Amino acid sequence: MSSPHTYVDIVIVGAGPVGLLLAVCLARWGYRIKLVDNREVPTITGRADGVQPRSLHLLRNMDLKRAIMANAPAKSYEVAFWDPQPAGKGIHRTGNWASCPSFIDARYPFTTTLHQGLIERVFIDDLNKHQVYVQRPWTITGFRNDGQDPKYPVVINLKHVNSSESETMRAKYLFSGEGARSFVREQLNISIHHKDPIAHIWGVMDGVIRTDFPDIKLKCTIHSDNGSVMVIPRENNMVRLYIQIASSTDKDWNPHKQATEKEVQESAKRIMKPYYIEWEHVEWYSVYPIGQGIAEKYTLDHRIFLGGDCCHTHSPKAGQGMNTAFHDALNLAWKIHHVEGGFAKRSLLATYESERKRIAEELLEFDAKYAALFSQRKPTASDVDVASDDHEGASKNEFVEIFKATTEFTTGYGIAYGANELNWTAEHPAQSTLFNPRGSRLRTGRIMPTANVTRVADANKVQLEQEIPLNGSFRIFLFAGIPSLTKRAVSDFAANLETRNSFYSVFQREDVASVSYHERHNPHSHFFSICTIFALPRDEVEIAGLLPAILARYKDHVYADDVWDERVPDAKASAHAKMGLDHEHGGVLVVRPDGHVGCVVGLVEGSGTVDALNGYFGAFAARPVGGKEARARL
Repeated sequence: MSSPHTYVDIVIVGAGPVGLLLAVCLARWGYRIKLVDNREVPTITGRADGVQPRSLHLLRNMDLKRAIMANAPAKSYEVAFWDPQPAGKGIHRTGNWASCPSFIDARYPFTTTLHQGLIERVFIDDLNKHQVYVQRPWTITGFRNDGQDPKYPVVINLKHVNSSESETMRAKYLFSGEGARSFVREQLNISIHHKDPIAHIWGVMDGVIRTDFPDIKLKCTIHSDNGSVMVIPRENNMVRLYIQIASSTDKDWNPHKQATEKEVQESAKRIMKPYYIEWEHVEWYSVYPIGQGIAEKYTLDHRIFLGGDCCHTHSPKAGQGMNTAFHDALNLAWKIHHVEGGFAKRSLLATYESERKRIAEELLEFDAKYAALFSQRKPTASDVDVASDDHEGASKNEFVEIFKATTEFTTGYGIAYGANELNWTAEHPAQSTLFNPRGSRLRTGRIMPTANVTRVADANKVQLEQEIPLNGSFRIFLFAGIPSLTKRAVSDFAANLETRNSFYSVFQREDVASVSYHERHNPHSHFFSICTIFALPRDEVEIAGLLPAILARYKDHVYADDVWDERVPDAKASAHAKMGLDHEHGGVLVVRPDGHVGCVVGLVEGSGTVDALNGYFGAFAARPVGGKEARARL
């Protein structure tokens, strides 16, 4: 049990994926956390099981991917589609599609599947390293924002599930990751709005099976005259089967319909004919209704927040629940960090709901289409042929269009946040002709594209977007082009970073004079990390000769853009090209702490580049930047 605190930074209720990831981020950044869960032990079996490509990319950035993969999960590179044969002859395969098609530039083009408990244990182990422990079995019995303490305004009452032991805490924040039956949400009288009246009853079963079905190691969508099944391969020779039992469109629809384990197995056997299937062992089995609902609010006061399943419910078929929870947690974590760290105005917290609720709404819209597609639309062999060929003609096929839209969304690479102070658009308060330079391929609010470069310090080929770990900092990528053409612009960029009123100087570390020589990522500021990329071969980059001292301090983050990329095969500098930045004159890319593009600015001589960035950061910074009234702590 964690040491009790009268005052903590945040109380997190629920140690599922959303609560655990939120806790991991904040624990790493030094916050005091009370994390409670009403279960005696972590998840042992069942629940969510799919980690999508973008989520795996995130876990890699947190240095947690290796621990996840140590559990030897299944990796699904393809989806097999099976449909009825004529004359009641059972099912046959009508095609295979990539889980993560080639038009998505993903580092890990597969879905990773293993049960939720193993993923939770990776997070719990990381928390324990930071002396944060899940307090079990405890639950929340009451809370209020009484405003009596402006720094710790939320009072939370906690109780042991099996005894009369209780605690009362004061916290800056309360977060509900309790799931669909959220006590916090109910007490706030935040209702769930059901987007779609159609609901389904599903049976789900994890187990070890024997079968002659040839694609049992692939993710499969199976349609038959006897119903539908989804096959999900899992770790330790297990397979998860989703079997649709009933739908609200049925004549005898009963939203409380149940089915025994044997009944669900018999249904699966009928659906999968002419192949046989037998269970050696069943690890977990459940029957549950799925509706599509979304919370009307994610917060009322920006002190008490909701996330994960207590905000949105949907079908399990696309494997989005846990992945959506991950990104809820990350989005809120870094914003709390920037507000509490003194970098951002408290109003920044409002963007958690506006960004994440919009994604949940898109998920529910997508899920309705996906559910209908799963239940009704049976792809033909010709559809499959077109889908497998990523050419212009494919866009004329309605089924392929749905497929492409859904795969981008399901992999996580389709997440796109809308215009606000974090995601620059023409309506942003910061105005400069240098924003969004001509040729840029970057869309603000979307994930930074992947790029391979050579790290100058040690000649390692590295993934540029992974070089700054998830440390709560904005990542500033200075694409410096060809030094003979940009030397003055780079020098001016550095000089203007060092002016007293720049965004960079205003938020300089108080301990900057004593920072370790070996600090790679945040030598000057806790809120910014800088990478410089030259459009030169590695052996032509001399850091001391090409970079002013403030940029040379990031010696481990200087790169040569000299790695060929098949997506831009004719480019003279692939990373510049993938961003849409001129390889001669470069540009500056600002990436939010969660990996989404914030803004792109042209690199020019004079103060223009830093002036534009001052305007961008000034829109949400807690202190004035870029103006005469700003004061640096130099």
